Amino acid sequence: MVHNTFPFEAEIRLMISLARRIQEVVEFEKPDILHAHSPILNAIPALWVGGRLGIPVVYEIRAFWEDAAVDHGTYKQSSLKYKLVRGFETWVCRKANHIGVLCQGLKDNLITRGIPSEKLTIIYNGVNADDFKPCEPDEEFIENYNLKGKKVIGFIGSFYRYEGLDLLIDAFAHTSTTMPESVLLLVGGGEMEKELREKIQWLNLSEKVVMTGRVSHDCIPSIYASIDILVYPRYSMRLTELVTPLKPLEAMAMGKALVASDIGGHRELIRDNETGLLFPAGNKFALAESIESLLKDHALREKIEKQGAEWVKENHTWDKTTSVYTAMYAKALEKYQGASHKKLVTRN
Repeated sequence: MVHNTFPFEAEIRLMISLARRIQEVVEFEKPDILHAHSPILNAIPALWVGGRLGIPVVYEIRAFWEDAAVDHGTYKQSSLKYKLVRGFETWVCRKANHIGVLCQGLKDNLITRGIPSEKLTIIYNGVNADDFKPCEPDEEFIENYNLKGKKVIGFIGSFYRYEGLDLLIDAFAHTSTTMPESVLLLVGGGEMEKELREKIQWLNLSEKVVMTGRVSHDCIPSIYASIDILVYPRYSMRLTELVTPLKPLEAMAMGKALVASDIGGHRELIRDNETGLLFPAGNKFALAESIESLLKDHALREKIEKQGAEWVKENHTWDKTTSVYTAMYAKALEKYQGASHKKLVTRN
């Protein structure tokens, strides 16, 4: 067993190893650009190799690593490690030739750190239109979990603490009394699974809440089709305020109405009362009210289903969201070549 003798030793060893491998691939493939995805453990080795071999580097950020670590309990936002990781992230963004970010929230945050707006390109989440489109429900799934004839409230995804599934169960405890035909379907797994099962048992909801565990990706579209409305009750924290999730886009592409908390990441994707219903984050009573109103109002649900599907088709299919890469690479090359020419003129 290898013991670390100084802070970040394991990370430094990893980056050195990755840099060696990147250089091997670069010398064989002869690329014009290096494209590194977050976290910075990927970006820093790419910058080392790019600087050594004269290749521009594009850095793509899907979330800030330090914020995810806070939610997972790795360290606190007030900690030295958080500040160090955040500082390295900012340094990498200054050194990279161009930066791709997931959403407007991340872009705005980097601008406050002094990164020029023209150096930032938004690369939104997208869905595969061939995979996520209205389809027939999975009748075997419906039968196995006794969902036939029920109003199914669903969540499909990872059970991270920030997803707010404990809040959803509290809200459903109220809905199950006012709408006895309702069922809560939780598809997936993760760190909250044991805690959620205990909460369900404590609230005497075992007959009304179905937890399937993780399922095959191929089954997901037909499970979406078996659900009446999807719910995304994320709590408000730095990560969720800045980052947009993928799952609401999948639901909209499937022609499903949804309820979501009014955090920054959701407001970028969902127009209240048009492509979904937004409720005040953390408020279980408002969540229950939104769920019940959407289940009872067929016309509202139908409107949201139609408008959500149209909006995703127009803005968030893979062909739309990936079309920005060509322009982004061109900007990176242009900036790199301009900087190289400037250095040459200065030296002469």
